[in-house]
Amino acid sequence: MRKKLQIIAPIVLVATSNLLTADEDPRRLVELPEMMQQHMMSNMRDHLVAINEILINLANEQPDQAAEIAESQLGMSSLESHGASHMARLMPEGMRQAGTSMHRAASRFSLKAQEGDLLSTYKALSEVTSACVACHTGYRIR
Repeated sequence: MRKKLQIIAPIVLVATSNLLTADEDPRRLVELPEMMQQHMMSNMRDHLVAINEILINLANEQPDQAAEIAESQLGMSSLESHGASHMARLMPEGMRQAGTSMHRAASRFSLKAQEGDLLSTYKALSEVTSACVACHTGYRIR
């Protein structure tokens, strides 16, 4: 039962957050300069594409390709290409921690995928997406 709640609770939070107006939205508003806001949104869309590519590669039994995508596009070695140092100084501490958690989880996922154990690989991927859910549940940008 607890496992089901761990899976379902974030989904319910994200789904119901779409029903709120901006004034009712309980997430912390993070105001960014327009250029930085667009940069962050672009990075998040790139992250979503990377997660999709990872899933496609796992479904096609290509864990090494999934590992490469995870590390190069989401992992710790991707920080420079995403301009993370410029973005981090504009984020509240909790948002910055969630982002760092996601990047570290992606690097751990990459290592697990290379080991070839499917169950631990998917568990590691869920740690990546859990960091995304945590950030999107707690913060919004404008």
